Amino acid sequence: MNTPIRDFVTQYAALESLRYHMPGHKGRGVLGVEALDITEIPGADVLYDAKGIIRESEDNAASLFGAARTVYSCEGSSLCIRGMLYLATLYGKMQGSDRPLILAGRNCHKAFVTAAALVDFDIEWLYPLEDEALMACRITPSALEARLASGVRPVAVYITTPDYLGNLVDVAGIASVCHRYGVLLLVDNAHGAYLNFLPESRHPMALGADLCCDSAHKTLPVLTGGAYLHIGLGAPAWFSENAERGMALFASTSPSYLIMQSLDLANLYVASGYRERLGAFAEAVAELKKRLIDRGFTLIGDEPLKLCLQAKSYGWQGDELAAWLGAQNVICEFADPDYVVLMLSCDMDLQPLEAVLMELPRKEAILQAPPILPRPRKVTSVREAVLSASVELPLAECVGRTLADYAVNCPPAVPVVVCGEEIDAACVACLEYYGVEKCRMI
Repeated sequence: MNTPIRDFVTQYAALESLRYHMPGHKGRGVLGVEALDITEIPGADVLYDAKGIIRESEDNAASLFGAARTVYSCEGSSLCIRGMLYLATLYGKMQGSDRPLILAGRNCHKAFVTAAALVDFDIEWLYPLEDEALMACRITPSALEARLASGVRPVAVYITTPDYLGNLVDVAGIASVCHRYGVLLLVDNAHGAYLNFLPESRHPMALGADLCCDSAHKTLPVLTGGAYLHIGLGAPAWFSENAERGMALFASTSPSYLIMQSLDLANLYVASGYRERLGAFAEAVAELKKRLIDRGFTLIGDEPLKLCLQAKSYGWQGDELAAWLGAQNVICEFADPDYVVLMLSCDMDLQPLEAVLMELPRKEAILQAPPILPRPRKVTSVREAVLSASVELPLAECVGRTLADYAVNCPPAVPVVVCGEEIDAACVACLEYYGVEKCRMI
């Protein structure tokens, strides 16, 4: 597979031209990559009006992911989330809805909330089961069908899968339900770009999603910020035709060509035996998980390349365990009082991690469970809350007031309270458990 962006930039760097254009480093500097860091000069194409090398590279990615259209992001899945929610909202208005409704899994990234503030659509939350904590939200096809069979018809259903604990939602089942009711399915698949290249694809594009985002940088060898917005083969053609427009509304006009080169090279990487290597690596991870379970660890989630330890069952607080691992030079992706999350990538050597975990002293299990998440009362819209004057207050002074802060939990997690909702005593108790001391209130 060709790499048109990388080829153009490499050839341009070799010319050693006099650069009377941006960036200001002029191709020279202490990092050593400046020669490859260019701007939209002639021949370099224009992101979000792509007709040359960028479009060629994006089409390569679309063919690899089975998408009708793939658009690059140099600003992560956050940009893609805003873009696809804008497109879904605009599409809903074209279908006759004055204020489109989106049914959303509550375990959303904060980019979903900021998109609601910017685009101003209505939200109906799909809550997790009562036994689920902050980061899980198991939405089932049967529960979704029960909701769609009654009540206001949404323009789209929005889900996050995989979640931060490695749980995978039944995307195929949910897509089938959505399409029976004429509803779009949008998927935040930020943690699952690699899922397409398992021996049997588990990627939303293969399972019927209409739009989805992938953070390529999370699980593929791509520089931080590299991501994709995919439009499904079954989605209305209007979405492919307007995908760049949806992204451009929120994106910088100065995209990173370093990031785009890494996205370009990732196409070659996954087209060159990655599926076979990934299958073998996933089997090795599965074997490691079995050995850890035999050792007494409790693991959460079924995502192949995520290792999530339920720390308390081994006698440790999650934050405490992460600190212990850090002292052994094992740096975790995330930890909270209950869980430690480690993200794996294909071809990693698993032996050093296993050796460290096998040395972890086991202690008496901690029986304290995370609090049941409250369901706060909605007072006003997300947009009105975000655009209201606000003040930061100690948590104890927030009861009875309306949250203004859009900075909900990131990683993608179930927010205890969303801006526009009222904080009550149950919210305070839950926030205290997760170490929150202050909130910004209207």
